[in-house]
Amino acid sequence: MIFVDRDDPRDPQATALLRQSHALMQSLYSADDCHFLPIDALCAPDVAFFTARRGDIKVGCGALARRDGYGEVKSMFVDPAARGQGIADAILRALEDEARGLGLPCLRLETGHVLRPAHRLYQRHGFAFCGPFGTYSAAPVSLFMEKSLCA
Repeated sequence: MIFVDRDDPRDPQATALLRQSHALMQSLYSADDCHFLPIDALCAPDVAFFTARRGDIKVGCGALARRDGYGEVKSMFVDPAARGQGIADAILRALEDEARGLGLPCLRLETGHVLRPAHRLYQRHGFAFCGPFGTYSAAPVSLFMEKSLCA
């Protein structure tokens, strides 16, 4: 069974997941094109950080950053050995539940152009491609998506 809970990004297992995620992004993109939040930024009061676990083992993470008028999905990552088991779906549902609880009207995210499994995940959850938002600029390696939470 998968459990998703709010967590501390500085927890050793959470930090290990984040470091794996950061290393992957740095292997795929230049430093200017890596938009992940540093671990300390994930501890900010406007960020809700979650981990997914099986038993005592943390196998995935994600965060919701509260922005002016929307929530931004950040730090979505699942350990490669645990992929394809619904973990990312569970984390994304928790982030959406958190956003709805905060009364946010929509979720937005930036993702890399080569991360096709992530694109499919977000589309399955009702996200559609959109243009840049917030402080992002259009870039050939970035894709932007959003989902309305108003029903």
